[in-house]
Amino acid sequence: MTADVAISNWLSRNMGRTFVTTSATEVTGGSIHRCTRWHGAGGDAFVKLAAADRLTAFEAEAAGLQALAEAGALRVPAVLAVGEAGGHALLALEWLDLEPAAASDGKVQAQLGERLAMQHRITAPRCGWHRGNAIGVTPQLNEWDDDWVRFFRERRLGFQLDLAAANGLESRVVERGHDLGERCGAFFSSYHLVPSLLHGDLWGGNWGVVSGSRQPAIFDPAVYYGDRETDLAMTRLFGGFGPRFYAAYQSAWPLDQAAGTRRTLYNLYHVLNHFNLFGGGYGRQAAGMIDKLLAELGV
Repeated sequence: MTADVAISNWLSRNMGRTFVTTSATEVTGGSIHRCTRWHGAGGDAFVKLAAADRLTAFEAEAAGLQALAEAGALRVPAVLAVGEAGGHALLALEWLDLEPAAASDGKVQAQLGERLAMQHRITAPRCGWHRGNAIGVTPQLNEWDDDWVRFFRERRLGFQLDLAAANGLESRVVERGHDLGERCGAFFSSYHLVPSLLHGDLWGGNWGVVSGSRQPAIFDPAVYYGDRETDLAMTRLFGGFGPRFYAAYQSAWPLDQAAGTRRTLYNLYHVLNHFNLFGGGYGRQAAGMIDKLLAELGV
């Protein structure tokens, strides 16, 4: 039995409707997993494929999508099935006809900002989540912690720095990064957060506009509970979010006036992760961010 036949059988069995091998088409745009669209009787499915050992990560992503759906704030693709077939780990989601973020107008951007603030109103007493997940293909550690600064220092910044050291990041940069981690509590001296339900990987490629309804939709999450500023910080890292988005969010739930001082710190996590995933100039970018943050602390 070929992999495509095994996958079509798996889809048909899990969804109670017929999918045939000739119905699969490749979907471009992803940088981590192979993505396909399967045409089935009664509706299409978006299917991610990865090596079989990625099943746990797909199960965590499915749980994250379900948590975001339960928040009732932003549109997310429904989880149809998650499992293994044809030697692949598989995540099958509702097919949404999406236009890219670049096709959005001011009204959609404002709707996205308002509804993201609504999602962030879903809170928890501690930081973390009930399971680990992944940011790209990098493990993301989510063990519960009452202390956000410690959580971010150890499970976010420290973890990425140790991984970067193993991936060849200059030792001076790694050492200064750990020094920053030990000192980063200074950025929170007058800031008290309530852990919010986060998307966790909210860059411009992880949201789009549902054709027809013109609703904003989010996908590819790395969910956990933490500082809502982290989601807002990442929106500024690679673009894809306009002034109406930020104005609507600020109107719905104003950010702390010192939020801008923590933006570079939060985005350092993602830049280090990009170094660990892709290498290249992300190492130099991370070094510059560490130097900037330490300079702000007078180091």
